Amino acid sequence: MRIASLMTTINVLVASGFSIAGLVSPKSILPASYVPTEASFIFAMYAAARTIPLAFITLTAIYRRSESALLMLGTLAGFIQLLDGGVGLLQHDLGKSIGPLVIAALQFSALYLLHRSVRSSVG
Repeated sequence: MRIASLMTTINVLVASGFSIAGLVSPKSILPASYVPTEASFIFAMYAAARTIPLAFITLTAIYRRSESALLMLGTLAGFIQLLDGGVGLLQHDLGKSIGPLVIAALQFSALYLLHRSVRSSVG
């Protein structure tokens, strides 16, 4: 539970941090040749509207030590990182690909260990 909780916490906080950075300092997220526009700000608001509640609910599940909720929310967070890595690949930006893909791999590994632990304690 500790490893999955730690990895999921890192995952949702990183995702929330990037969406908040997009709101506060869009230049830090956009490629160097792009100029922030109202559209990029609106996009950042949409990202924050999804990642911040996910982080809040996930941290609540971790605080309550809900293994089933952590498995479900951690899986969702892992798939989000996996898709973020895919977006980085589409942009041909290795830096925006490797980080999310590594986080997704670590997330799924931690969830696998938690799932195995839950199954062995039930059976």
